Amino acid sequence: MFLRTKAIPALIAASVLLTACVASLASEPFDLSPEQPARLRTEKEPRLIGSVPERFEFVEDGAFTVAVSPDGTPPIATYATDAATVVGADPDIAQLIADKLGRKLNLVVVAWEDWPLGLTSGKYDAVISNVGVTEERKLKFDFSSYRQGLHGFYVKTDSPITSIKEPKDIAGLRIITDAGTIQDKIMVEWNRLNVEAGLRPATIIYLDDTAASSLAIRSGRADAIFSMNSVQAYQAALTGETRSVGTVNAGWPLTTDVGVVTKKGSGIADAITAALNETIKEGTYAKALARWSLSAEQIAQSRTNPPGLKKY
Repeated sequence: MFLRTKAIPALIAASVLLTACVASLASEPFDLSPEQPARLRTEKEPRLIGSVPERFEFVEDGAFTVAVSPDGTPPIATYATDAATVVGADPDIAQLIADKLGRKLNLVVVAWEDWPLGLTSGKYDAVISNVGVTEERKLKFDFSSYRQGLHGFYVKTDSPITSIKEPKDIAGLRIITDAGTIQDKIMVEWNRLNVEAGLRPATIIYLDDTAASSLAIRSGRADAIFSMNSVQAYQAALTGETRSVGTVNAGWPLTTDVGVVTKKGSGIADAITAALNETIKEGTYAKALARWSLSAEQIAQSRTNPPGLKKY
């Protein structure tokens, strides 16, 4: 998953603690109950059901079996307050697809490292777990895009900074990011472009601890955080101490998406893509992302095997 970073282990540790005590947090911005009463649902579409090729065999009759790897923090996929049910934006997207295909949703929790082999061997019909579309992965799997892969700039709520969207916007600023990641590479390249243009480079601050990053922003020792947009959006919604001032696609200067992963050549990808486009058209897709503060990551149209991220 291209959106995972070296900072994630420390982030997960802190986030698991947050999730464990979420029931007592009056400020929790999301519904993490196992019942999920507000989860978006939609109607089955006979045309889509009929478009699934006969050669494709679902793992379970009447079900859409989807692998997911909870990372311990909202809003993508995490455990509910019962510490067993998986909730988040990815499960919600999976539910909408299952509904369109006229099937019940069967979520299967897997370790991130295990999903490629499990999908290839037929243990599940699809993987919906924040998997970025890359050219290398497209050699072995099919993708149906459903979200932009974004990194976000977040500043202290009362910061005078209003927008960071291109290299010149970071000139002279102190930016916290995660070492050895895609966002780190983007910052280094933006600095190079600024120096070439005669602008001051940004000071890049590497912090792998969420608490340390938050403290640096609150105390004024850093001007902005540049990291996974989904995680930062959650922290902003939870604490109210930061706000978004811009996003950058993980494929910068090009774009790349997050996709539903299916077995290469299995024939189900086009039906899933069509199902996603139906939810986009009817509005349930946008509502599902808005429910988890991910409206910035929505796409206008799902595509089968769109251009993917190339190796740096």
